[in-house]
Amino acid sequence: MFIRIVKMHFKSDRISDFLANFSENKDKIRAARGCLFLDLYQDKNEKSTFFTYSGWECEQDLEQYRNSELFNRVWSQTKTMFIDKPQAWSLDRLESLP
Repeated sequence: MFIRIVKMHFKSDRISDFLANFSENKDKIRAARGCLFLDLYQDKNEKSTFFTYSGWECEQDLEQYRNSELFNRVWSQTKTMFIDKPQAWSLDRLESLP
C-alpha cells in the first residue's frame, strides 16, 4: 500500500471555501482508481492547518489521479487558498495494527 500525506495551510478567511470544495469532491476522489481511503484532518491548535491522508493500491494509481482532470480542477481551486506552500510525503506502509 502507498500512503500520501499532504499538509496545507489556508488563509483563515478561505477555510470554509476549502471545506466546501473538499466536501463537493471527496467522493469523486475516493472513487478514483486505486484509492483505498481518503481522510481529512484539522490541526487541533492551528485551525488553518489541514492534512489529507490517503491510501492507494500503488504509486501509479496516485499518479494517474494527479494527472486527471478532476485533480487539476480541485487543485487549481485549492492552491488559491493557501497562505503557505503545501508539504507532501509519500510513504510505503510497512505495518498497520488495528
